[in-house]
Amino acid sequence: MASFTLDNYAKNLILDTLKKGRLSPGPITAEFESKFAKMHGAKYAIFTNSGTSALQIALHALKSIHKWKDGDEVLVPSITFIATSNVVLLNRMKPVFVDVNPYTYNIDPKQIEQHITKRTRAIIPVHLFGLPAKMDEINKIAKKHNLKVIEDSCEAMAVNYKNQSVGSLGDIGCFSTYIAHLLITGVGGIATTNNSEYAVKLKSLMNHGRDSIYLNIDDDKDKKGKQLFNIIQKRFSFVDVGYSYRATELEAALGLSGLRNLKSFVQKRQKNAAHLTSKLKRFSPFIRLPTIPKDKEHAFMMYPITVIDPRLSRDELTYFFEERGVETRHAMPLLNQPIYKKLFGDLESRYPNAAYINQNSFYFGYHHDLTRQELDYIVKAFRDYFKSKKVI
Repeated sequence: MASFTLDNYAKNLILDTLKKGRLSPGPITAEFESKFAKMHGAKYAIFTNSGTSALQIALHALKSIHKWKDGDEVLVPSITFIATSNVVLLNRMKPVFVDVNPYTYNIDPKQIEQHITKRTRAIIPVHLFGLPAKMDEINKIAKKHNLKVIEDSCEAMAVNYKNQSVGSLGDIGCFSTYIAHLLITGVGGIATTNNSEYAVKLKSLMNHGRDSIYLNIDDDKDKKGKQLFNIIQKRFSFVDVGYSYRATELEAALGLSGLRNLKSFVQKRQKNAAHLTSKLKRFSPFIRLPTIPKDKEHAFMMYPITVIDPRLSRDELTYFFEERGVETRHAMPLLNQPIYKKLFGDLESRYPNAAYINQNSFYFGYHHDLTRQELDYIVKAFRDYFKSKKVI
């Protein structure tokens, strides 16, 4: 994984922010939110301190506005980072798992309706590894059953599904700007929406559930008379049990500077992925390479692979890689996590595609700064492993 570097524009923007002496959300945050929203086809963007926080307040906002009850159900994919379903539990709702497509790793729309009950309230599709989910089919099902849709886009940015940007395809979109993600602010996340009521509620929940009359220290600027009086009365008025999920101007400065290069960085990832795929195609009898449907763009935050030859072992292969300095991760296992087995029991047998991925899939360290030499080293590691197993 390449180290994080700052260009001169980013350095100067951060220094200028420090010189101004303001760390609480202000003009840099507002500009970052505005530009991020525009890039992703949304009217509003709310900058939080993490992608998980964005997901948490997104579900909380919908639950509050639409008066859902504790114990109501939210559909989530059976393969995803644990935060996707954790926020359902933290909102005192029930995650209901749906199996995934084994080729895209995303929630399988064909299996959604069998999990819908009279208590289902929302679907959280995940654009896993950077590939958008089948949002037209998901939205059609959601409309049919009067469900809300939260896009977990923490692993996808600056890419389209059928010429529409991720983050604008559901009721609320949630992104992460954590270290090693596509846009890096150190810590951070973003919630996007085209609904003004949702935007106000998201900002309120991020600020301890504060009354929307005063969500920023600039909200009383240049106010006079009755308007100022009302603000003074409600500065410490709280209408929800909220959170302290704000980020600072420094993180916003990193985000604002990073937006200048985001699309080019994603294009570099796509180019690197194309090179890897062309070199690894010869091994397709043994491994399943990433799938990119024609109507989608892939951001390639990760490059996922599934071992499909029964003579081979995913764990043995990843150990082979790690010995050679190529870091790997299992492909977002969820149902077999110790805490989930404790909470829900052994669910894997109900989700055969997820179970297969849990046993056979992985991804390795991936970044737009990977060189051709480093990519070819990965290809060579595959070749050496298959030779050692005498399958080629």
